[in-house]
Formats: sequence, C-alpha cells, structure tokens
Amino acid sequence: MTLSVYEVLQGLGIAYTLHEHEAAFTVEQARRIYGHLPGAHCKNLFLRNKKGDRHYLAVVEAAKRVDLRALRQALGERSLTLASPERLLAHLRLTPGSVTPFGLIHDTARAVRVVVDQDLLREPLLNFHPDRNTATLAVSGADFRRFLAHCGNEVRVVEIPA
Repeated sequence: MTLSVYEVLQGLGIAYTLHEHEAAFTVEQARRIYGHLPGAHCKNLFLRNKKGDRHYLAVVEAAKRVDLRALRQALGERSLTLASPERLLAHLRLTPGSVTPFGLIHDTARAVRVVVDQDLLREPLLNFHPDRNTATLAVSGADFRRFLAHCGNEVRVVEIPA
C-alpha cells in the first residue's frame, strides 16, 4: 500500500496547512487563484537529460524564470528538456500541472535528482501542491528540508540561473 502525502507528513511530524481551491495548471493561474496565500509559491520542473537516463526535479520560486541552458551547465549535462507526461507519471505518479516535490514519495528507486534553488531555502514558508493541483500545502522551509531528507533522493542546492 502506498502512503499519501498527508500520511507521510504526519508520520514525520511535519505540520502543514491545507488550502483547497480550483485547479491551477500554470503559474499565472496559480497566482490568480491562490497567490494571496502567505509564503513562497513554488514551481517545479520535471526535466530529463538528452539520453533520458537521468531525471531532475527543479524546485524554484514561482516567479523565477529558469534558464535551462545555464542549469544544464551547472548540472554537467549536455542537454536538459522537459520530460514527457509518461516519464512524469512513471517516476513520480504525477500529471502535468500537478508537479510537486511531494511526488518523491512515489520514487522508490530514488531515480529522480532534486535541484533546489538556494534562494527558495531562505524562505520560512513554502507552498506546494499535494500531488493534485486543486490544493496547496504550506510547510516550513525547515520541514521541507526534512521531507527531502526522508525521501532519500539526491538533492543539490544550487543557484538556479534565471
């Protein structure tokens, strides 16, 4: 049986605030629907390298534009592109519009490498979808780091170039 995001967070003693809302598929929609919520709003990009043998979850503040060329250089990759919905589903059991670090609980192989923008980790409160884009979970920055440690995926904190 697979645990839900809520069960994992409760098991780790991570406090969260759940906000239910209409579906948001883009950063622009999210800003309109729940941009008023306190804390940093995050966007998550599920990426793959050219060969498709390495996958990355880039976690950045929602308003930040990500320079994929500079990011690939920082990661030592020849190429980075958005991964297909099929790869997203296979690795994190998520669909486009619902990408979230909380999907890492489904990556039992720990194949997805997590890249977190260092600026984001300075924020005291972070907002992510809980595996669906009809809700937002707010967790502390410290608890987010504990969650990542629990998942066991490789995590790199870098300055994600804008």
